[in-house]
This record gives sequence, structure tokens and C-alpha cells, in this order.
Amino acid sequence: MTERSREIFGNAVSHRDYQRAVRSREKYARKFDYDSEEVYPVKIEENPVIGGRLGVKDIRLGEAILSGEQVQSAEFDHKKGLIVGNIRMGYGHYRISMAMASAAHALGYTPYWMDLNSYPQTVATKLISAQNKLYSLGSRMSRFGIFNKLVWEPVNYEGFRALSYNASDQKKAELMAPLFRQIPKDIPLVATHVWPAQAALHGGMRYVVNAIPDNWPMALHLAEGSLHTVQCHFAYQGYRTLHGFAKKKVLKPIPPDQLCYTGHYVDHEIVANVQADCQARIERKKRKEPMRFLLTIGGAGAQKDLFAAIIRHLLPAVRSRRVVLYINVGDYRNVWEDLLYDIPELSGCAEEHFGDFEEAAAFADEALTGTIKGVHAFFHRNIFEAVYITNLLMRSCDLLVTKPSELAFYPVPKLFIRRVGKHEMWGAIHSAEMGDGSLECRDIPHILQMTDLFLGENRELIRMCENIQRNKENGLYNGAYRAVELAMRLRRE
Repeated sequence: MTERSREIFGNAVSHRDYQRAVRSREKYARKFDYDSEEVYPVKIEENPVIGGRLGVKDIRLGEAILSGEQVQSAEFDHKKGLIVGNIRMGYGHYRISMAMASAAHALGYTPYWMDLNSYPQTVATKLISAQNKLYSLGSRMSRFGIFNKLVWEPVNYEGFRALSYNASDQKKAELMAPLFRQIPKDIPLVATHVWPAQAALHGGMRYVVNAIPDNWPMALHLAEGSLHTVQCHFAYQGYRTLHGFAKKKVLKPIPPDQLCYTGHYVDHEIVANVQADCQARIERKKRKEPMRFLLTIGGAGAQKDLFAAIIRHLLPAVRSRRVVLYINVGDYRNVWEDLLYDIPELSGCAEEHFGDFEEAAAFADEALTGTIKGVHAFFHRNIFEAVYITNLLMRSCDLLVTKPSELAFYPVPKLFIRRVGKHEMWGAIHSAEMGDGSLECRDIPHILQMTDLFLGENRELIRMCENIQRNKENGLYNGAYRAVELAMRLRRE
């Protein structure tokens, strides 16, 4: 196994930081009874939600057996197969993974879905779940101002930026390598979180693309040995020079053949319809049809007060047929129940699209050309359904209301509310500069000011739509296609 924690792109890690990384690895190895000789049988299954739409096949792992025992190999498409390596940590990395799978399918490849957080019998899933619980707790705590200022934002902004953090992650990723023992090493892999990229490399995968999210360069996202892709030129410069990764120290840069700018990671179905969908928004606005707001609400609860304020503010306009609300609470039914408790009048005017994904998808399809009214709430227990319904609703909405995370890079007009982690700030900045999103509005008065601007006049929405159409012509939203092609090119070359 390659040692990737002592030196990162030619930059030495201090002995103290290296030993800390080793101790962290040993702690988790003991806690989860790690056995480096374990082998996990692999089988391929059709994904029941996005298999038909995106051609996605799931990689499932059986119970561990001893190394050396006879294992029947799963049938992979060695010519057209592409693995999308990911984890469930919130919705963001799943959303980027769906964009990669969609692009791969559109380009004629077979996308295999490998979620390292979906194998409860493995050390990898136990380790990722433990880390995810800490991150989710921090997200929930971030709504408290003092904690957010003194702990959460510094950790997300500077803590994850440090080169020493990458050394620690690399050591923990060694514990995930056994997942890849039965995975064919010649199949390219696009990772939408750094852990699958690091684990794949430790597991011997030869053609790995590390699709970096966000727009704030951090050592957290480094997986030396992979081809790193970024969505923005700002991120490219930051990663190329590793600027600030060791405070004021000037570091050796990432070699140019290990870093590539691609543009935004967006699903084929959305990219292919950008021009028509934006033109439909412009025409609805000019005809003074009800403006369609899509609110995507996460489960951590950090922004519930903001979304509740938006809904209260817009309900009179819903009643007067000036606004339509789409509210997606993902796979968190409790979030919807909390909103009903805080805003009792919602229960009398909201149509619930809960559980039946095909019904919800049919509504999204009909909304592209049909007339709609009122409030429509969406909840699905299945994570694929919970994430993908936002993609379907996005095409017919006029304005997406979201924190500036992965959705900051999607080609739809956006109103950005308060971030959860300072690293997300740069997504809003980039979107505002590209002209397809607002500035980050961090409190209720500024959010409502922007809401009224979009609702009360034509200029803001139409301006964003026209910018999105120009960005589409310039290829800004083609990043998923490029990342997939780069992965396939690694094998060809």
C-alpha cells in the first residue's frame, strides 16, 4: 500500500502530524475490528429509482470472507463501464454523483454506483458513518451564533484547508481499501467525495478522477495519484499552488497533469434543456403567471427558521395566485411536520406528494408545460428519490431557494440563503459573478428583500435567465461530461 501521509505532492508532512494521523488510523482500526485480509463478494443490481432513467447499476457487497477463498467475479462492462464512487453525506455528493451518472449514460457508458457509506458490514461504512454523525451534529449546532463563529466556520474554512488534515484522512482511507479487492482495476472511477478517491487508490484502482466540489480550495479534497477536477477557475488556481494549505508557507504545486478545470457538474437532462427551460421562465414572467419558487430544505435543521420565514412571507401571494411553492424536505418527514407546526395554515393549502415517486415525477413533467397553483410538498424515504425529485422540479421552477452548496453550480436562477460552513461562501460568490445566482443573504430581512425583488419586477429573473443561456453557449455547465471523458481517457492513454 502506497504511503500517502508522509509527503503530499512533494510537500513533507511534519513528524508530529504524521504520528497523529497514524494514531487516528489505529484508533478506528481497533474500534471497528479492522482486518486487512477481508474480501467482500461483489454483485451488480439495477438501481430501482435511477436505473431506468440514468442507466445506473448498483455495486453491492456481500459479507466478508477470508482472503484466498473462492469468489465468483461480478459481470462488469470492461469496455463501457464507469464507477461513480461516492458517499451519502447530506445530499450534495449524491447530487454530484447523479450528474456524473447522467453524463456517462448520455455519452454511451454504463455507470456503476458505489456508495462507500452503504455497506454496514464493512469498516468503511462504520468509519464514514461515525465521521458523518460528527459533521451532521456540527451542521445542526451551526445555527447557534457563538458555536458557528468560534468553531464551525473556522473548522470548515481553515481546519479542512490544512495539509495535515489530508495526511490524517489518507491514513483513515487505508481502512477502506478492502472494498476494492474484488472490483476490476481497469474500470475508470469518478469519485464525488475525496474518501472514495483515496480509498480507490489505496485499493489499487488505476484510473481515478477526483471530482472536487465547492469553490474553496482545501487539502481535505486532495487524493494524490488521481486526476483532480474543479468547477471554477478560482479553485483551479488555489489547488494548483496549494495556496494557504500551510498558512504562509509556499508549497510545491500540484503538477499540471493532475489538475483540470471542467466547468460545473450538471446532469445531462438539465444541461440539454437549459435554453428552452430558461425561455419558458422568461415567457411566464412576461405573462405575469404565478412565479414558481423551489425550496430545498436539508435535514440538519440549521436553516429551518429562514425557510419558515420565506414561506410565511409568500403565503399571501400563493393565495392571490401570484406564487407557487415547491417545498422538498428530502427524506426528512420531521422537517415537514415542524413546518406545519410553525405555520399551521400550511396544512390547509399544501398538496403532499409523499412516497409515490412516479406520481411526483409525473407532476414535475406536467409542470413543464402545464398551469399549476398552490403549495406542493415533497417527501421520499428513499435517498435517490429524495435527491432526484429536486432535479426534476428544478426544470419547471422559476427560482431555486437554497444554501450555496452544490446547487450553486446548477443552471437555474437562484436565491442564496445563509451558508452552513464558510467554505460554501465561495459558491455564492462564483454564482453571482456568473450571473445565475444572488449574493448570499444571511438573514431574514435580506432574504425577503431579494424575494420581493424577484417577485415584484421582471428584471432580476430575466437577467439571470439570459446569463444562464449565455453560460450554456460557453460550455460552463458541461463539467460532468468532461469529468467522465477524462476518466475514460485515463484508461485509453
